[in-house]
Amino acid sequence: MADFRRLNETVLAAPQIAPGDIVAARKAGVTLIVNNRPDGESPDQPDGDRIEAAAREAGLDYRAIPIGAAGFSQPQVDAMAEALAAAEGKTLAFCRSGTRSTLLWALAEAKTGRDPEAIAREAAGAGYDVGPVRPAMDMLAGRASD
Repeated sequence: MADFRRLNETVLAAPQIAPGDIVAARKAGVTLIVNNRPDGESPDQPDGDRIEAAAREAGLDYRAIPIGAAGFSQPQVDAMAEALAAAEGKTLAFCRSGTRSTLLWALAEAKTGRDPEAIAREAAGAGYDVGPVRPAMDMLAGRASD
C-alpha cells in the first residue's frame, strides 16, 4: 500500500501509487488524484491510464500534471492551483517519491498568497523539504527572498 503523507487537512502526497491503492485513497477521503509522474519514467511504474481508470471506477476525479526532468513551469503551477481549488474533498498527489508533488503543491499554495514559512512547515511535517523551490515560492507569494 502506498505511503500517503498529510501535507495539510486537504492534501496528501505519496510516492508512486498503484491502481490497488485507489480504494485506500477513497477511504481516506480523497476525491481527486493528481499524477505528477510522466509515463515511462521507470519500467516498473504503472501507466497513468491504469491509475486514471481505477480512480474513475472508484468515483474519483483524476488529473495528470506531469513534472519531468525539465522541472517546474508556470502552466504546471497554474494547473495544480486550479486542481486544488476545484477539489471537493481531499487531493492525493503522487510522483516517484512524493517530492515533486510536494514541491508543485508548495508552489501552487504560494501562488494563492499563503505564507511560504507555513507551507514549508507543513511539507516538513510530512517529511519533505521545499528548499529547492523556496525562492520561487517567495516570488509567487509576493515576498523577497532572504
